[in-house]
Amino acid sequence: MILDPHASRVLARFAKKAGRGINRFDMIRDGDRVLIGVSGGKDSLALCVALAERRRWVPVRYELAAAFIRWHEYPAGEGELEALRTFLDGLQIPLVVLPAHIYPAGYQKKFSCYICSRNRKRILFDEANRRGITKIALGHHLDDIVETTMLNLFCRGEFSTMMPVQEFFQGKLHLIRPLCEVEERDILRLARHYPLPVIANACPRKDVNQRIVMKEVLVRLRRLSRQVKENIYRAGWNVNTDYLPAFRLPPRE
Repeated sequence: MILDPHASRVLARFAKKAGRGINRFDMIRDGDRVLIGVSGGKDSLALCVALAERRRWVPVRYELAAAFIRWHEYPAGEGELEALRTFLDGLQIPLVVLPAHIYPAGYQKKFSCYICSRNRKRILFDEANRRGITKIALGHHLDDIVETTMLNLFCRGEFSTMMPVQEFFQGKLHLIRPLCEVEERDILRLARHYPLPVIANACPRKDVNQRIVMKEVLVRLRRLSRQVKENIYRAGWNVNTDYLPAFRLPPRE
């Protein structure tokens, strides 16, 4: 794809910012095969662009592939899929489309975003295992990590978050988040200059989930400190053990 000079500079800055997180957490090594979970949203498409761009000039050789889960309940259109495939072909990233039901087999409880996320990961794990791929990349960015930290703190009473790198099955598979130090505004800036074939989000909960509330809270908190997102992100690696309790709370009766 031929870009104008300004768009090329935006792309280069974006890829280098993604590279800071990739290098800091040693996410991608020479010879790795990486399966990108592509939802069709701007975040996962921007991730594809960043990894493809970095592959052009970093001294690390790695292979990329993409997987798109096409839910039977909310299927993407054929035109949207064709645009996605053309886009990824241009980045030299082969795409596989995985038809699946959004509800896990035998599931009877109340459905939630958490269950949907778990089901999506299970499908990607199965595909990676089938192809002998050991790393799955997701498009979660810094804002996603901060919002998850706040959700777990406020709604679950625990300090936990999305990790930039997570091991599964005794280290046989790694989930990586290469955009962990990229802010959502960086992705929006890229999308203004780089044609991302975004597929409309058909999720019925897209406008009513708890993350929307956390985004609003963060907007208010930034009035206290412009570094609030970065501070919450860094807190996961800056725990002051002098102030941690030396005991566990007894279970609630």
